[in-house]
Amino acid sequence: MKMNYDIILRPVITERSMDNIDGMIYSFEVDKNANKIEIKKAVEELFDVKVKSVNTMNVKGKKKRMGRHQGYRASRKKAVIRLRQDSKSIEFFEGMV
Repeated sequence: MKMNYDIILRPVITERSMDNIDGMIYSFEVDKNANKIEIKKAVEELFDVKVKSVNTMNVKGKKKRMGRHQGYRASRKKAVIRLRQDSKSIEFFEGMV
């Protein structure tokens, strides 16, 4: 059985994700094998919030070069979490806005 910290790997901190915090929308990098139900349950237990919806997307690694050598960045899975209106916000993101 996966623990919550194995499912939610890290928050995604970008300009777009910071703009969405006002609408109670948060972005996280999650385990590639996690489904929406597991992600919802993990976020609710870790941050003590009420989740309205979970959208997931697989982000393919970009091609990168170092001189003559080329390779790919790692692929990852991203989850966009929308909280209910009656839920409190996630405190982790409070100081970043």
